[in-house]
Amino acid sequence: MRRRPPTQPPGRSRGFTLLEVLLAFVVFAISFALVLEIVAGSMRSSVRARDYSEAALLAQSLMETVGTEFPIEPGAWEGEAPGGYRWTLDIADYEGGADDARTLELAQLNNTRLYWVDLSLQWGEGRRSREATFTTVRSVLEGGR
Repeated sequence: MRRRPPTQPPGRSRGFTLLEVLLAFVVFAISFALVLEIVAGSMRSSVRARDYSEAALLAQSLMETVGTEFPIEPGAWEGEAPGGYRWTLDIADYEGGADDARTLELAQLNNTRLYWVDLSLQWGEGRRSREATFTTVRSVLEGGR
């Protein structure tokens, strides 16, 4: 004789329990919060990268004006640019160091004077303020200013 499988008692359904539904909802909520945080972090990084790219382009533009709009001689200039960028340009005599003796020697042989050009850019306010500094060396022929 074959046995029949037991049947469910009447009145009991085969659905999810309240605990299972709550647990599934908590797992979904935590997963969704993590995804939102990842997206927000990605957007913050994109904005920061855009700002630094704009700053680098502005710095390149300002550095190219040294020698035309700004004389290549020791001094300091300040200004503002569109987009809320504030800049400071400092030009100083290139003094070099012990490891730069050859550079200074070559400059003297070619009758050239060297200058440090430092550009500092700031943008943003409060905790979101940022700064980037750019440095280069410019040369001028002696007597040919």
